[in-house]
Amino acid sequence: MQNLVFLFAITTLLPVPFLALAAFVGGIWGWIALAYLTVFAFLVDELNSPLTPAAASEDEQPDADRLLIALAGVHFGLLMLAIWALSGGTGLGIGARLLVFVGFGLYFGQVSNPVAHELIHRPNRPLFTLGKWIFSSLLFGHHTSAHRLVHHVHVATPEDPNSAALGESFYVFAPRAWFGSFVTGWQAENQLRAQSKTALLHPYLMYVGGAVLGLLCAAMIGGFAGILAYVALAAYATMQLLMSDYVQHYGLIRWPDADGKTEAVSPRHSWNAPHRFTARLMLNAPHHSDHHAHPSRPFPALQLDPDMPLLPHSLPVMGFLALFPRRWRSIMDPRLSEQLARKITPE
Repeated sequence: MQNLVFLFAITTLLPVPFLALAAFVGGIWGWIALAYLTVFAFLVDELNSPLTPAAASEDEQPDADRLLIALAGVHFGLLMLAIWALSGGTGLGIGARLLVFVGFGLYFGQVSNPVAHELIHRPNRPLFTLGKWIFSSLLFGHHTSAHRLVHHVHVATPEDPNSAALGESFYVFAPRAWFGSFVTGWQAENQLRAQSKTALLHPYLMYVGGAVLGLLCAAMIGGFAGILAYVALAAYATMQLLMSDYVQHYGLIRWPDADGKTEAVSPRHSWNAPHRFTARLMLNAPHHSDHHAHPSRPFPALQLDPDMPLLPHSLPVMGFLALFPRRWRSIMDPRLSEQLARKITPE
């Protein structure tokens, strides 16, 4: 494994034993896991130079893919363990269970979601399927279709339910984006099926089937309490994914060109975060402009340029600030006005 991919591996895997110990024995381990994903991440980001080092070459993709497969296995193991612990299987008290819920939920939101996101952009069919099952296990399977077929096509336009408008709060955006992506993803898949000469199984049947399978497994692990724990964890993880969409495209617009056609996607249509630690924790998801320019580019090779729209804080910190609409707008609206006024010619 190349050095840069190794850094991603260390960053994403280090909290796993702490989470596992928190689920089994509670105590200080839950606090350590939570501190790693929040306070430690914030401090390392703030104390390091904000700009990330040079991106890796794309020949590191085999190592990157192996890490994704490993993290996918970790995801499914941790999900079952979290359901068992939260439903009382390991005998934890209420306080310890709360720490388990927050710690595991943060991990699923900040690590499992980026893993699934990377996998659904892989041309390799087994890897794509693995990413689809991660999203389905978090009861958000339709994101597999909506993200690729709608978001990447219509980002920064009113046709994309996952692009937030200027002044729109996260509390308005989140339900609109969830239901909007469900509908538009369904429509996009139906259009593909109408154009195809082969009658393939509708992906939404697999998304719903995966959700039902997950609920049945949760019931087998912890009964009704297991179902409640599972739904709560999935909702928490999904909220974080929607928060990322909200932050990374807030208010940015693709303008019509001289012919009235929407301009092509360019680096200026995504907000980016130049913070090293959380970039590694989230598999370079904060390097969002380059991802939209090259969706299949492996995460270690995603590039960041200071001329891209940059967030003032790391992506998790900005997500937290978005929970407070007035504070969010006081920080972001002036920066957004500057970006919209620039109207840089797309590269």
